[in-house]
Amino acid sequence: MKLNTIQRKKFRVTGKLKKVSSPDRLRLSISRSANNISAQIIDDTKNITVVSCSSVEKDIRAMDKTNKTEISKIVAEKLAKKAQEKKITKIYFDRGIYKYHGRVKAFADTLRKNGMEF
Repeated sequence: MKLNTIQRKKFRVTGKLKKVSSPDRLRLSISRSANNISAQIIDDTKNITVVSCSSVEKDIRAMDKTNKTEISKIVAEKLAKKAQEKKITKIYFDRGIYKYHGRVKAFADTLRKNGMEF
């Protein structure tokens, strides 16, 4: 099966993270579209999603939005709060096919400010 460039990039980034993953750290996978952003913390040993958050949730959608970067920061704060409730502080940041720039960087910086380590 021939993979296109985007699929190869995703498998390369995620595959490297899965190789170095350990049971005490979970993987934070991020995905974004033109208008929305979503993230989930995944336990690769059990293949389950532990915590997830998205900008399409009702309480985030009801907030007064300024721009997409601010929405990313709001989603990151909410995800960090949910992770703290489940006692998750150490993660691997899986940026997927996206460059560490703009909304993805703002998301990661906000997570670090709220107590996540990666």
